[in-house]
Amino acid sequence: AAPGGPCVVLSTHSPAALKVGRQQLIPRSLASEVRASKAPLQNGEPHRRLLKVRSMVEGLRAQDAQDEAEPELDAGSPGSLRRGLRSTSYRRAVVSGLDLDSPTTSKKKNRMSQPVLRAVMEDKERFSSLGRIKKKMLKGQGTFDGEENAVLYQNYKEKALDIDSDEESEPKEQKSDEKIVIHHKPLRSTWSQLSAVKRNGLSQTVSQEERKRQEAIFEVISSEHSYLLSLEILIRMFKNSKELGDTMTKTESHHLFSNITDVCEASKKFFTELEARHQNNIFIDDISDIVEKHTASTFDPYVKYCTNEVYQQRTLQKLLATNPSFKEVLSRIESHEDCRNLPMISFLILPMQRVTRLPLLMDTICQKTPKDSPKYEVCKRALKEVSKLVRLCNEGARKMERTEMMYTINSQLEFKIKPFPLVSSSRWLVKRGELTAYVEDTVLFSRRTSKQQVYFFLFNDVLIITKKKSEESYNVNDYSLRDQLLVESCDSEELNSSPGKNSSTMLYSRQSSASHLFTLTVLSNHASEKVEMLLGAETQSERARWITALGRSSGKPPLDRTSLTQVEVVRSFTAKQPDELSLQVADVVLIYQRVGDGWYEGERLRDGERGWFPMECAKEITCQATIDKNVERMGRLLGLETNV
Repeated sequence: AAPGGPCVVLSTHSPAALKVGRQQLIPRSLASEVRASKAPLQNGEPHRRLLKVRSMVEGLRAQDAQDEAEPELDAGSPGSLRRGLRSTSYRRAVVSGLDLDSPTTSKKKNRMSQPVLRAVMEDKERFSSLGRIKKKMLKGQGTFDGEENAVLYQNYKEKALDIDSDEESEPKEQKSDEKIVIHHKPLRSTWSQLSAVKRNGLSQTVSQEERKRQEAIFEVISSEHSYLLSLEILIRMFKNSKELGDTMTKTESHHLFSNITDVCEASKKFFTELEARHQNNIFIDDISDIVEKHTASTFDPYVKYCTNEVYQQRTLQKLLATNPSFKEVLSRIESHEDCRNLPMISFLILPMQRVTRLPLLMDTICQKTPKDSPKYEVCKRALKEVSKLVRLCNEGARKMERTEMMYTINSQLEFKIKPFPLVSSSRWLVKRGELTAYVEDTVLFSRRTSKQQVYFFLFNDVLIITKKKSEESYNVNDYSLRDQLLVESCDSEELNSSPGKNSSTMLYSRQSSASHLFTLTVLSNHASEKVEMLLGAETQSERARWITALGRSSGKPPLDRTSLTQVEVVRSFTAKQPDELSLQVADVVLIYQRVGDGWYEGERLRDGERGWFPMECAKEITCQATIDKNVERMGRLLGLETNV
């Protein structure tokens, strides 16, 4: 490039190209295999090939001039089907930077002249249209028909869930970087990018708030289409696979796929009505009535599916661990191009993900709807219904998991003291785990301090102290009501400097294998006696989690959430312990505690669930306006949920 000119050059010999490499990555569907012959080409084959390439380039340039007069290709216009638009548009984009020399500058008469390369500038319209130009739709064809490369729901990120969702919906022009080869991710259309909206100039004629409302409404429709596509792949490729079905029993298959077919049918009915509303008018008046109707009557299968989630996960884990045939066939299916190399578990968890996102999508529509409009009341009713559905799904899944866990624990406990009935519909496990205890014993006329391992089962109303015999067997030595517990953090410096140092602290000084200490006082145990224990945890976060669990007799968080730090989840996390919090990408969490070794304790915005998760899964939200909006949204969602 000339000095002072553009610094981005389309060349395989440019500094940027040489730095990155000599290979160009293009979509597989646009590539055609060219086999090099070992023998030299005969009969002037290179000359004919060059002429063919030249005619193709010149033909394309002539076609470009002709196409400038053609109206914009849109999805809704009738007409005959045109072939090869995707590959043609790609070739045009490539050769549009070429400018052939005049014949007089050619050194050889019959040789194709060397192209002069012009700088390629980033063009927002060109890049936003690449890959999105589709075949002309026949009359009556839907907006989402024929999307061969539609985004699956696993990769679909709703803009309404983004903390910056109030930004302009049009993609911003990207700044070119001379050192970077820009990779453009697959695009999905927003309402403003629809050809019919552009053709009629709707995005310019409506107010900014109404445009945002249309974007939010259209996102419910487009995300449902993406979700339905993923469900259909799950059923076609996995559930209906005879080869996979032959590797497991009918009971295992039922536990694995549950009533996913009913869930898919419910989604089809919902999407069909949404798309019909969209096809009726590109400017969608409202969809709240459709959401309210289907949530109240069509979405019952979601509750059953989410309730069976505990059986589903256990069955999949068991099959993967003990059934090599199942694992082999599953791996082969997952690698099929239709599954896009996504694991089956990512398909199985979609119904729970979808149902938890609906309230946030509807809340966004609610925010963009004028409060003095009749549509606002309908939108609030729809939001109330989807919030109720989420609560029923959460309760169903939680109740099934808790009940099963209580029966399992009850079978593993052996009482060495007076027993009590453990299993109850109102009791559930809060936290369990092993700790190091420093305990004082009185033997005759002397005191003796012992160091031993204890295993705690903390339920919502009682603490059971046991000694672990094996992975599935525990001896119960003591228990106490949860409201009889006092817990306090301490460290080794405090113990060593304490003037009233007792034998247990002295033992700790000599045997400091556990460096993260806290004290537990049982005001009244099973024998109505007071017991004091010095306990040690292996990590700083584990101590914080035990202190939080043991000291929280009431699960009510503070009412004032405005001063809490907020984080956005950037990587999903699945809870492995009862006090952990499962998270999805784009979840917002209010932080109550942070521990130095990398753990947060927080409250999930969408449903108020509280628990622990790794810091690396989230990034802090610093925009105060976004923080305030999130607090308002949480108040709306939780307020509706408690009044359904």
